[in-house]
Amino acid sequence: MPGVSLVGSGSACLTVRLTNDDLSQRVDTSDEWISARTGIRQRHIATPQDSLASLATEAAQNALAMADMAAEEIDLIVLATSTPDDLFGTACQVQKALGATRAVAFDLTAACSGFVFALVTASQYIRTGVFKNVIVIGADVLSRWVDWDDRTTCVLFGDGAGAVVLRASERDRLLGFELCSDGTLNHCLNLAYATESADLVKDIAVQKGTFSPITMNGREVYKFAVSRVPEVIEKALFRASLTTADIDWLVLHQANQRILDAVANRLDVPSERVVSNMANHGNTSAASIPLALDEAVRAGKIQPDDVIATAGFGAGLTWGAAIIQWG
Repeated sequence: MPGVSLVGSGSACLTVRLTNDDLSQRVDTSDEWISARTGIRQRHIATPQDSLASLATEAAQNALAMADMAAEEIDLIVLATSTPDDLFGTACQVQKALGATRAVAFDLTAACSGFVFALVTASQYIRTGVFKNVIVIGADVLSRWVDWDDRTTCVLFGDGAGAVVLRASERDRLLGFELCSDGTLNHCLNLAYATESADLVKDIAVQKGTFSPITMNGREVYKFAVSRVPEVIEKALFRASLTTADIDWLVLHQANQRILDAVANRLDVPSERVVSNMANHGNTSAASIPLALDEAVRAGKIQPDDVIATAGFGAGLTWGAAIIQWG
């Protein structure tokens, strides 16, 4: 059975930075208040000229360049996003923009867990021999759905896109994984559709409306993350026949620095082995893990054969972990 190798990473470059001081001009907050509670100092924001497809395409192009692969070699594109340009799907727009003429393309929605879910999903196509070369993209433009007058949520989120290239190989670098969902906690974090009734013809009405801004019970999400994330990482490590002592790098969804610190402490992973770019990017949902991974690879921190424990957690509620080796 073929294995999976991770041979390239990339991210999109967003030039507009929204600092905590900028936000203090809009809502009653401050840099000190935000950074002390979240670890975030700024976030990047997509311009009106940007699209989810353009950001995802840029990240994929950079990942392909690192992998030294042509778009025509790609068999599958999986785009993890909760903020598509088109509710029918955006991955096919990325396929066209890349020139990946052979590739099947589809969206996958699992919010902040999306990249881990997409990575595991894509790997199964490789392991079964269906596809050989795959791009997995995590991209979100959360600024579209943030209530910029709600200081409890607007300080958290940013926009971004990151990608990795997977290739079939003799040696399997996806060492173990675990995926979980709990719909009973769905109310804790939502970007919900607000329904209005509209008369169509006599005695028949249809739904009309739009999506409401993001709402979140921050306290409940924090409690959920600090208890479930270490647990799911330990389960994934068990499936990989590894222990926490084998972790070279911890690359978590960048939601809150306090969560990262709590998870690392429970797993006994030293702080210097925890990858965090939250101060510069904020919470970019499905983009956060591939963004952090790409920055660490390009900075020379993550080296070939390093063992990386990665975990996503968020709306659904969903959470999952994957144990991978780079290269």
